[in-house]
Amino acid sequence: MSDLKQQKCEACNADAPKVSDEELAELMREIPEWTPVARDGVMQLERVFKFKNFKQALAFTNRVGEVAEAEFHHPTLVTEWGKVTVTWWTHAINGLHKNDFIMAARTDDVLDAE
Repeated sequence: MSDLKQQKCEACNADAPKVSDEELAELMREIPEWTPVARDGVMQLERVFKFKNFKQALAFTNRVGEVAEAEFHHPTLVTEWGKVTVTWWTHAINGLHKNDFIMAARTDDVLDAE
């Protein structure tokens, strides 16, 4: 198994391939805490992270934002008291690209670094 968080995101435009069903199954084994969800026909990766308070949730949100900005690949971040919902997908292709799995793994790494 490759270590997703060590891989580099690649530039992605509208003709980039979405992950296949086989790739999805394989990649999900590397990020088991994440859930693939379909919203308005668009596949996305989502995970809810729990914290003791809003301050910790906000700090995590900011660290994920820094990781996202470094790759110029940005998730939806919903920060609430004691909870952050992170959703990754590639807007350019309206679905999931390998980059989303790399960034999900890096998001897990942000949590592990705490």
